Amino acid sequence: MLATYRQGPDSGTPLLIVHGLFGSARNWGVLAKRLSTDRPVITVDMRNHGESFRAEANGYEDMAGDLAKVIEQNGGQADVLGHSMGGKSSMLLALRRPELVRQLVVADIAPVAYAHTQLHLVQAMKELDIEGLRKRSEADAVLRERVSEESTRAFLLQSLDLKSDPPRWRLNLDVLAEEMHKILSWPAVEGSYGGRVLFISGGDSDYVLPEHRPVIRGYFPTARFVKIPGVGHWLHAEKPREFESTIAVWLDAGN
Repeated sequence: MLATYRQGPDSGTPLLIVHGLFGSARNWGVLAKRLSTDRPVITVDMRNHGESFRAEANGYEDMAGDLAKVIEQNGGQADVLGHSMGGKSSMLLALRRPELVRQLVVADIAPVAYAHTQLHLVQAMKELDIEGLRKRSEADAVLRERVSEESTRAFLLQSLDLKSDPPRWRLNLDVLAEEMHKILSWPAVEGSYGGRVLFISGGDSDYVLPEHRPVIRGYFPTARFVKIPGVGHWLHAEKPREFESTIAVWLDAGN
């Protein structure tokens, strides 16, 4: 099963938080702790990420199946929050196994295929000579030659384990590159999910566009939409307090 990390009380419907591509449970640790005052919160490392198992497949059917197992072993039902790749995995979980998902929050992603690619980031990480590195600042200085955005470098370097001997990436970069076309796509799936669904997106992001709404409502007829102004795709990192309060108010309304 996926590596899982649980915070908060033992009782209550848990909130399952699902990270995006190149992420991990640790990226969501602060938010999980703040949301766990009166409910259990479970974060996971997705397959081929963090401390979870390595596998040859990284499609959405596989990832949704992984999440189903986590919920089944933690009470049989959860509220689910997923960002980007994690949002697509969570949407497919709700469509395939609606009995497991009490309510759903999708952060800055739509159930559509995207034309952009993250292969350049995979290549940058693979070509980074990490042997002998001891400080994250050293890795950042080298990675800067390939990745200009400071925030993107900081995010990627959270998955670099410099305490390991030798240093290692906590990502299965070869498989993520091979399966990138699946990660950018959306599987052919029918049906709809009738539970409460919130789509929360960054005001400066182009991941959830007006033309996506008919597709979203086809799958999620009760969907509500909220934008956080002044942030991009990494809305939970750019404005964590606004993101947290939006999530908390909406989830509490469904309890």
